[in-house]
Amino acid sequence: MYRVLLADDEADVREGLRAEIRWEECGFEVAATAENGLEALELAERLLPDVVLTDIRMPFVDGLELVRRLQAALPLAKTVILTGYDEFDYARQAVSLSVDEYLLKPFTAASLTELLRGLKERMDRERAEREDARELREHYYRSLPQLRGQFLSSLLYRRYPEAAIRRKAEQYGLSLDGEGCSVSVVRIGELEEDAGTEGSLRQSPDEELKLFAVLNVAEEIWSAARRGIAFLHQDSIVLMDFGIAEAGWKESCQQTLEQLARSVEFYLRLPVTIGTGLPKRSLSELQEAYEEALLALDYRLVPGMDRLVFLQDVERRPSEPLRFDELREQALARCLKVGTAEELEALLADILGEIRESHTYSGIQMYLMEVLTAICRTAQSAGVELEELLGAGAQPYAELSRLAGLGEARRWLGELGAAVMQRIAGTRQHAYKDLVEEAIRFTRAHLHDPELSIARVCSHLHISAGYFCGLFKREVKLTFLQYVLQLRMELAQELLRSTELKAFEIAERIGFSEPNYFSFCFKKHTGTTPKEYRSRAKEAEAGPLP
Repeated sequence: MYRVLLADDEADVREGLRAEIRWEECGFEVAATAENGLEALELAERLLPDVVLTDIRMPFVDGLELVRRLQAALPLAKTVILTGYDEFDYARQAVSLSVDEYLLKPFTAASLTELLRGLKERMDRERAEREDARELREHYYRSLPQLRGQFLSSLLYRRYPEAAIRRKAEQYGLSLDGEGCSVSVVRIGELEEDAGTEGSLRQSPDEELKLFAVLNVAEEIWSAARRGIAFLHQDSIVLMDFGIAEAGWKESCQQTLEQLARSVEFYLRLPVTIGTGLPKRSLSELQEAYEEALLALDYRLVPGMDRLVFLQDVERRPSEPLRFDELREQALARCLKVGTAEELEALLADILGEIRESHTYSGIQMYLMEVLTAICRTAQSAGVELEELLGAGAQPYAELSRLAGLGEARRWLGELGAAVMQRIAGTRQHAYKDLVEEAIRFTRAHLHDPELSIARVCSHLHISAGYFCGLFKREVKLTFLQYVLQLRMELAQELLRSTELKAFEIAERIGFSEPNYFSFCFKKHTGTTPKEYRSRAKEAEAGPLP
């Protein structure tokens, strides 16, 4: 039922309307009546009627003024003007006010009934349209998270113009403020067998629950750092960073990712590994940035690798790596770089096992060329010179085409792949040694500086702290702090033997800001105080008494 407010200054008109019209049959009920325009306004604001039926001539506030005010206060309410022939010109003003209907006096009950039925049909249609629009909006907003996720996931597999990405992001209410982009991928690691905490998320078999828990932590930290967008994609959390133009981006991003990893491990008891690709200048390169993040993530298989892997830390080369779209090519590149000989043998067997007798000769040759191209590109991206492996002037494509039979081609590709894998491993080990040697040179040159720290060395080398610590310990067999302390203690012993400097002067020369702490460390390292060590050294130098 629609609610009607009747406004007329003549009581018999008001009562006649209530009595002579079958309101319920028309789909209405009379909510109230008013004898003047001011009373009608007060009742309308309180009762919120669907229809106001009003005379023009009323005291205090006339019908047209009542309509004006109602359109501001109740824009959805319908208004019907009742007027006489002598007021018709005056009633024309109702047209400019968008009055819904007007009825000339005297009118019959039948004419008003017909007007009301037509008005109800129109109101029913409008209500249905509003309801449909409301449901459509609600459905859209309910679907918005899913639509956003589908849009963000599409950026990982297709290259779009930056303008199109920004336009679509604005449509979905996503903020991509900033210049350039980078992508990090967070993946839950393998859980070690332990008792754990009974009922904890760590022990849950529900992998989706774990992913959503990690996503909640990632969203909170990523958002607080104002970095960009975090969302769930397949079995990983994808982090898009749009602030790479800021000074110190890598250090800032690394700090946020370290906080994320620590928080997940502390609150959820879940180990995570995070791979970060190279920074890009344009949002149109998000696909490449994602593929690079996955490549960085593959390095988690390398022994001693940190939980946070930046591709620019582990792949040092003069240009960006070449990329492959096909899954088999990506798997082969990954295996050549970080896999084992057994994995390479199995992978090549799987790749070449696709060849069937039904395939044409030219098709098989093209397929083998693509496999060779994948090996050559991977070697190139890792800085391996094929001429060093195959000899000066080697022409691998021509050699492949000259091989007699598929069996020889399989053997030759396997040997080439194994040689490339060994050379990449050797190159990586050489790069490790170069980094450690540079760290040692820097450390010795700044040994006197009390501010010497892991963070300072990593800033000099432009690598992450976690990666450096694992690498340094693997190569030197000491942690970095143990190594620095050993160097300082050796230098302190030399100064105690060869100079008359006091302990506090020696402490200052070797990078200790607190002399008492130097004495503590010296005694713990040598078993004697600096004073005792100097005395014993002098006695040993003097030799036994004659």
